Amino acid sequence: MFSAVLELTKYRLSMSVLFSSIAGYLIAINTFSIETFMLLILGGFFLIGASNGFNQVMEKHTDALMDRTKNRPIPSGRIGAKSATFICLAMILIGIILLYLINLRTAFFGLISALIYLFLYTPLKSKTPLCVFFGAIPGAIPFMLGWVAATNKFGIEPGVLFMIQFFWQFPHFWSIGWLSDDDYKKAGLKMLPTGKKDKSTAFQIVFYTIWTILVSLIPLSGFSGSFTISNISGLLIFLAGLFMLSRSINLMLYMSNLNASRLKYASIFYLTFIQTIFVLDKFIV
Repeated sequence: MFSAVLELTKYRLSMSVLFSSIAGYLIAINTFSIETFMLLILGGFFLIGASNGFNQVMEKHTDALMDRTKNRPIPSGRIGAKSATFICLAMILIGIILLYLINLRTAFFGLISALIYLFLYTPLKSKTPLCVFFGAIPGAIPFMLGWVAATNKFGIEPGVLFMIQFFWQFPHFWSIGWLSDDDYKKAGLKMLPTGKKDKSTAFQIVFYTIWTILVSLIPLSGFSGSFTISNISGLLIFLAGLFMLSRSINLMLYMSNLNASRLKYASIFYLTFIQTIFVLDKFIV
Protein backbone atom coordinates (compact mmCIF):
# COMPACT_ATOMS: atom_id res chain seq x y z
CA MET A 1 0.00 0.00 0.00
CA PHE A 2 2.79 2.44 0.91
CA SER A 3 4.58 1.89 -2.40
CA ALA A 4 1.31 2.51 -4.26
CA VAL A 5 0.77 5.79 -2.40
CA LEU A 6 4.35 6.80 -3.13
CA GLU A 7 3.79 6.12 -6.83
CA LEU A 8 0.53 8.05 -6.65
CA THR A 9 2.51 11.15 -5.64
CA LYS A 10 4.96 10.60 -8.56
CA TYR A 11 7.62 11.03 -5.90
CA ARG A 12 10.53 11.29 -8.35
CA LEU A 13 8.80 14.09 -10.25
CA SER A 14 7.71 15.69 -6.97
CA MET A 15 11.29 15.75 -5.71
CA SER A 16 12.58 17.28 -8.95
CA VAL A 17 9.92 20.01 -8.77
CA LEU A 18 10.76 20.54 -5.11
CA PHE A 19 14.40 21.13 -6.11
CA SER A 20 13.21 24.30 -7.87
CA SER A 21 11.61 25.59 -4.67
CA ILE A 22 14.77 24.84 -2.70
CA ALA A 23 16.86 26.69 -5.29
CA GLY A 24 14.49 29.67 -5.18
CA TYR A 25 14.74 29.74 -1.38
CA LEU A 26 18.53 29.61 -1.36
CA ILE A 27 18.79 32.34 -4.00
CA ALA A 28 16.60 34.64 -1.88
CA ILE A 29 17.81 34.15 1.69
CA ASN A 30 19.93 36.46 3.75
CA THR A 31 19.71 34.21 6.81
CA PHE A 32 19.08 30.49 6.57
CA SER A 33 16.12 29.22 8.64
CA ILE A 34 16.01 25.47 9.16
CA GLU A 35 12.36 25.76 10.22
CA THR A 36 11.30 27.56 7.03
CA PHE A 37 13.45 25.25 4.92
CA MET A 38 11.86 22.09 6.35
CA LEU A 39 8.34 23.52 6.14
CA LEU A 40 8.98 24.36 2.48
CA ILE A 41 10.26 20.87 1.71
CA LEU A 42 7.51 19.01 3.56
CA GLY A 43 4.68 21.34 2.59
CA GLY A 44 5.85 21.46 -1.00
CA PHE A 45 6.12 17.69 -1.25
CA PHE A 46 2.65 17.11 0.19
CA LEU A 47 1.10 19.73 -2.10
CA ILE A 48 2.88 18.58 -5.27
CA GLY A 49 2.30 14.91 -4.45
CA ALA A 50 -1.40 15.54 -3.79
CA SER A 51 -1.75 17.38 -7.11
CA ASN A 52 -0.11 14.49 -8.93
CA GLY A 53 -2.39 12.05 -7.15
CA PHE A 54 -5.57 14.00 -7.93
CA ASN A 55 -4.42 14.17 -11.55
CA GLN A 56 -4.29 10.36 -11.64
CA VAL A 57 -7.75 10.11 -10.09
CA MET A 58 -9.14 12.45 -12.74
CA GLU A 59 -7.34 10.66 -15.57
CA LYS A 60 -7.79 7.07 -14.43
CA HIS A 61 -9.62 6.10 -17.62
CA THR A 62 -7.15 7.70 -20.02
CA ASP A 63 -4.21 6.36 -17.99
CA ALA A 64 -5.54 2.85 -18.57
CA LEU A 65 -5.37 3.40 -22.34
CA MET A 66 -1.72 4.43 -22.53
CA ASP A 67 1.29 2.14 -22.29
CA ARG A 68 3.28 4.71 -20.30
CA THR A 69 0.58 5.06 -17.60
CA LYS A 70 -1.40 1.80 -17.53
CA ASN A 71 0.66 0.45 -14.63
CA ARG A 72 0.02 3.43 -12.38
CA PRO A 73 -1.60 2.54 -9.01
CA ILE A 74 -5.22 3.30 -9.95
CA PRO A 75 -5.52 1.72 -13.44
CA SER A 76 -3.51 -1.28 -12.25
CA GLY A 77 -5.91 -1.77 -9.34
CA ARG A 78 -3.33 -1.41 -6.57
CA ILE A 79 -5.27 1.45 -5.03
CA GLY A 80 -8.89 2.47 -5.46
CA ALA A 81 -9.93 5.90 -6.80
CA LYS A 82 -11.89 6.68 -3.60
CA SER A 83 -8.94 5.78 -1.38
CA ALA A 84 -6.62 7.85 -3.57
CA THR A 85 -9.00 10.82 -3.35
CA PHE A 86 -9.11 10.62 0.46
CA ILE A 87 -5.31 10.36 0.68
CA CYS A 88 -4.80 13.31 -1.65
CA LEU A 89 -7.32 15.46 0.22
CA ALA A 90 -5.42 14.83 3.45
CA MET A 91 -2.08 15.55 1.76
CA ILE A 92 -3.19 18.80 0.15
CA LEU A 93 -4.62 20.02 3.46
CA ILE A 94 -1.40 19.18 5.30
CA GLY A 95 0.65 20.81 2.54
CA ILE A 96 -1.32 24.08 2.66
CA ILE A 97 -1.10 24.22 6.47
CA LEU A 98 2.66 23.67 6.43
CA LEU A 99 3.16 26.36 3.77
CA TYR A 100 0.87 28.72 5.72
CA LEU A 101 3.16 28.30 8.71
CA ILE A 102 5.86 29.91 6.56
CA ASN A 103 3.65 32.79 5.45
CA LEU A 104 0.28 33.43 3.82
CA ARG A 105 1.73 34.26 0.39
CA THR A 106 3.53 30.92 0.15
CA ALA A 107 0.33 29.03 0.99
CA PHE A 108 -1.67 31.18 -1.45
CA PHE A 109 0.63 30.60 -4.42
CA GLY A 110 0.91 26.91 -3.55
CA LEU A 111 -2.87 26.55 -3.56
CA ILE A 112 -3.21 28.52 -6.82
CA SER A 113 -0.66 26.20 -8.40
CA ALA A 114 -2.64 23.10 -7.42
CA LEU A 115 -5.97 24.56 -8.56
CA ILE A 116 -4.69 25.58 -12.00
CA TYR A 117 -3.02 22.20 -12.47
CA LEU A 118 -6.14 20.26 -11.59
CA PHE A 119 -8.99 22.41 -12.90
CA LEU A 120 -7.44 23.99 -16.02
CA TYR A 121 -4.48 21.95 -17.24
CA THR A 122 -5.86 18.47 -16.56
CA PRO A 123 -9.32 18.83 -18.20
CA LEU A 124 -7.91 20.85 -21.12
CA LYS A 125 -5.49 18.07 -22.12
CA SER A 126 -8.28 16.33 -24.02
CA LYS A 127 -9.59 19.55 -25.57
CA THR A 128 -6.80 21.81 -26.77
CA PRO A 129 -2.99 21.99 -27.11
CA LEU A 130 -3.26 25.23 -25.11
CA CYS A 131 -3.31 22.95 -22.07
CA VAL A 132 0.50 23.15 -22.07
CA PHE A 133 0.28 26.93 -21.58
CA PHE A 134 -1.95 26.51 -18.54
CA GLY A 135 0.17 23.62 -17.28
CA ALA A 136 3.27 25.80 -17.50
CA ILE A 137 1.81 28.18 -14.90
CA PRO A 138 1.69 25.75 -11.94
CA GLY A 139 4.90 24.21 -13.25
CA ALA A 140 6.66 27.58 -12.94
CA ILE A 141 5.33 28.53 -9.51
CA PRO A 142 7.62 26.26 -7.40
CA PHE A 143 10.77 28.18 -8.44
CA MET A 144 9.32 31.52 -7.33
CA LEU A 145 7.66 29.89 -4.30
CA GLY A 146 11.06 29.42 -2.66
CA TRP A 147 11.74 33.15 -2.97
CA VAL A 148 8.34 34.04 -1.52
CA ALA A 149 8.92 31.60 1.35
CA ALA A 150 12.24 33.26 2.17
CA THR A 151 11.12 36.89 1.87
CA ASN A 152 7.32 36.95 2.22
CA LYS A 153 7.39 39.31 -0.77
CA PHE A 154 6.36 39.10 -4.40
CA GLY A 155 8.17 41.42 -6.81
CA ILE A 156 10.38 41.43 -9.88
CA GLU A 157 12.73 38.77 -8.50
CA PRO A 158 10.22 35.92 -8.10
CA GLY A 159 8.61 37.14 -11.31
CA VAL A 160 11.85 36.49 -13.19
CA LEU A 161 12.18 33.05 -11.56
CA PHE A 162 8.63 32.30 -12.66
CA MET A 163 9.32 33.38 -16.26
CA ILE A 164 12.45 31.23 -16.54
CA GLN A 165 10.66 28.05 -15.54
CA PHE A 166 7.51 29.02 -17.45
CA PHE A 167 9.23 29.31 -20.84
CA TRP A 168 11.46 26.29 -20.15
CA GLN A 169 8.45 24.00 -19.90
CA PHE A 170 7.40 24.40 -23.54
CA PRO A 171 10.45 22.74 -25.15
CA HIS A 172 10.64 20.26 -22.27
CA PHE A 173 7.03 19.05 -22.39
CA TRP A 174 6.74 19.23 -26.15
CA SER A 175 9.78 16.95 -26.42
CA ILE A 176 7.95 14.51 -24.13
CA GLY A 177 4.79 15.02 -26.18
CA TRP A 178 6.75 14.23 -29.33
CA LEU A 179 8.06 10.97 -27.84
CA SER A 180 4.65 9.93 -26.48
CA ASP A 181 2.52 11.21 -29.35
CA ASP A 182 1.11 7.81 -30.30
CA ASP A 183 0.26 7.04 -26.68
CA TYR A 184 -1.39 10.41 -26.14
CA LYS A 185 -3.50 9.95 -29.28
CA LYS A 186 -4.82 6.64 -27.90
CA ALA A 187 -6.22 8.57 -24.96
CA GLY A 188 -7.35 11.58 -27.02
CA LEU A 189 -4.90 13.97 -25.37
CA LYS A 190 -3.75 17.02 -27.33
CA MET A 191 -0.22 17.80 -26.16
CA LEU A 192 1.64 19.06 -29.25
CA PRO A 193 0.98 22.64 -30.43
CA THR A 194 -0.16 21.61 -33.93
CA GLY A 195 -1.51 18.23 -32.85
CA LYS A 196 1.20 16.34 -34.71
CA LYS A 197 4.95 15.84 -35.08
CA ASP A 198 5.58 18.33 -37.86
CA LYS A 199 7.91 21.20 -38.77
CA SER A 200 5.63 23.76 -37.17
CA THR A 201 5.75 21.98 -33.81
CA ALA A 202 9.52 21.62 -34.08
CA PHE A 203 9.91 25.32 -34.96
CA GLN A 204 7.87 26.34 -31.91
CA ILE A 205 10.12 24.18 -29.75
CA VAL A 206 13.15 26.08 -31.09
CA PHE A 207 11.35 29.41 -30.62
CA TYR A 208 10.55 28.76 -26.96
CA THR A 209 14.03 27.41 -26.32
CA ILE A 210 15.42 30.77 -27.45
CA TRP A 211 13.01 32.58 -25.13
CA THR A 212 14.08 30.30 -22.27
CA ILE A 213 17.71 31.28 -22.78
CA LEU A 214 16.89 34.99 -23.02
CA VAL A 215 14.82 35.14 -19.83
CA SER A 216 17.45 33.06 -18.01
CA LEU A 217 19.93 35.88 -18.70
CA ILE A 218 17.71 38.67 -17.32
CA PRO A 219 19.55 38.61 -13.94
CA LEU A 220 22.69 39.57 -15.86
CA SER A 221 21.03 42.78 -17.07
CA GLY A 222 20.60 44.45 -13.69
CA PHE A 223 16.86 44.91 -14.27
CA SER A 224 15.80 42.12 -11.92
CA GLY A 225 15.98 43.80 -8.55
CA SER A 226 18.21 42.11 -6.02
CA PHE A 227 18.37 38.94 -8.11
CA THR A 228 21.58 39.40 -10.08
CA ILE A 229 24.38 37.16 -11.35
CA SER A 230 28.01 37.66 -12.33
CA ASN A 231 29.35 37.71 -15.88
CA ILE A 232 30.94 34.26 -15.50
CA SER A 233 27.62 32.79 -14.36
CA GLY A 234 25.89 34.48 -17.28
CA LEU A 235 28.42 32.95 -19.67
CA LEU A 236 27.92 29.46 -18.21
CA ILE A 237 24.14 29.81 -18.51
CA PHE A 238 24.48 31.04 -22.09
CA LEU A 239 26.69 28.07 -23.03
CA ALA A 240 24.23 25.64 -21.42
CA GLY A 241 21.49 27.38 -23.38
CA LEU A 242 23.38 26.91 -26.63
CA PHE A 243 23.64 23.19 -25.85
CA MET A 244 19.87 22.94 -25.33
CA LEU A 245 19.25 25.06 -28.42
CA SER A 246 21.40 22.75 -30.53
CA ARG A 247 19.22 19.83 -29.43
CA SER A 248 16.09 21.78 -30.36
CA ILE A 249 17.48 22.66 -33.78
CA ASN A 250 18.48 19.03 -34.39
CA LEU A 251 14.90 18.00 -33.67
CA MET A 252 13.64 20.53 -36.21
CA LEU A 253 16.17 19.35 -38.80
CA TYR A 254 15.79 15.59 -38.38
CA MET A 255 12.27 15.22 -36.90
CA SER A 256 13.15 12.03 -35.03
CA ASN A 257 12.28 10.50 -31.66
CA LEU A 258 16.00 10.16 -30.97
CA ASN A 259 16.46 13.92 -31.18
CA ALA A 260 13.32 14.51 -29.12
CA SER A 261 14.76 12.25 -26.42
CA ARG A 262 18.07 14.11 -26.52
CA LEU A 263 16.22 17.40 -26.16
CA LYS A 264 14.23 16.08 -23.19
CA TYR A 265 17.39 15.19 -21.29
CA ALA A 266 19.15 18.38 -22.39
CA SER A 267 16.24 20.43 -21.00
CA ILE A 268 16.39 18.61 -17.67
CA PHE A 269 20.14 19.24 -17.53
CA TYR A 270 19.66 22.91 -18.46
CA LEU A 271 17.16 23.71 -15.71
CA THR A 272 19.09 21.85 -13.02
CA PHE A 273 22.36 23.43 -14.16
CA ILE A 274 21.16 27.04 -14.22
CA GLN A 275 19.41 26.72 -10.85
CA THR A 276 22.64 25.38 -9.39
CA ILE A 277 24.57 28.25 -11.00
CA PHE A 278 22.15 30.80 -9.54
CA VAL A 279 22.68 29.37 -6.05
CA LEU A 280 26.47 29.09 -6.36
CA ASP A 281 26.67 32.62 -7.74
CA LYS A 282 24.97 33.96 -4.62
CA PHE A 283 27.24 32.18 -2.15
CA ILE A 284 30.57 31.98 -3.98
CA VAL A 285 30.95 34.79 -6.51
